[in-house]
Amino acid sequence: MAAPFPVLRSLRWLCSALLLAGLMLGGLRADWDFAQISRRAQALYGPLGEGQQRIDAWQHLLATQKQLPELEQLKVVNLFFNKQVRYVEDIDLWHEVDYWETPIQALWKGAGDCEDYAIAKYFSLRHLGVSSDKLRITYVKALRQNRAHMVLTYYATPEAMPLVLDSLIDGIQPASQRTDLLPVYSFNAEGLWLPGAKGNKKVGDTKRLSRWQDVLKKMQAEGFPVETTN
Repeated sequence: MAAPFPVLRSLRWLCSALLLAGLMLGGLRADWDFAQISRRAQALYGPLGEGQQRIDAWQHLLATQKQLPELEQLKVVNLFFNKQVRYVEDIDLWHEVDYWETPIQALWKGAGDCEDYAIAKYFSLRHLGVSSDKLRITYVKALRQNRAHMVLTYYATPEAMPLVLDSLIDGIQPASQRTDLLPVYSFNAEGLWLPGAKGNKKVGDTKRLSRWQDVLKKMQAEGFPVETTN
C-alpha cells in the first residue's frame, strides 16, 4: 500500500475504506464464464501471456474447492494468491499512487499490492459461498514495517476472534496472535467497523463511492456478472 500511515488522516482515505461497501451479491455466486472473461481481458489489456495460466489456475481452484469446509477454503485461497501474485507498489506497476486491481488484473500482471491481494481473496471466497458477514477487508498498521497495510479477516461467528489472511505470511492465524498488526478499521458489504475495547463497532452503512464503482465497471467490462447493492 503506497499511502503513508496514519490511514485515517483524510476523508479521501476514509472513502477508500468503503470502496468495497457496495459488494456484489448475486453476481458473486453466479457462474463465471471464464472463456468470455479471457476474451474480454485480452481485448482490454492485450495478450495475457503467462497471465492466462494464472487465470486458468484460478478458474480451476474455484471449480474444484466449493465442497471444502470454509476453513480449508481460506487456506487454499490465501496460499493461491500469495504464490501467484508478487508484491509491487502501485506507482511502479500502474504509475498511480493508489490503484485498485480487479482479480483478473492482478493475475494478468502477476503483481499487486496489499489491497489487491485482499480484494482477490475476498471475491474468491464469496464466489465459493462464504457469506459477506464473515469477511471484512481490514486496514491495519503493520508495526514491523511501520506502514499502512490491508488484510482479509474471517469471522466464523459475529463474536469470534477473526482469522487473518495476509499477503505477508502464508499461515492463517487468529488476530490475537498477530501482535504485529494494529487494526484501524474494517468494512464489507454491510458497512464500516472501528475497533474498540468491547469489540468492533459498526459506525456506518454502505455507500456508493466512485473508486469502488470503477472496480465494478472494470469487472463488468471483463465479463463478470456483477450486481451492486446499497
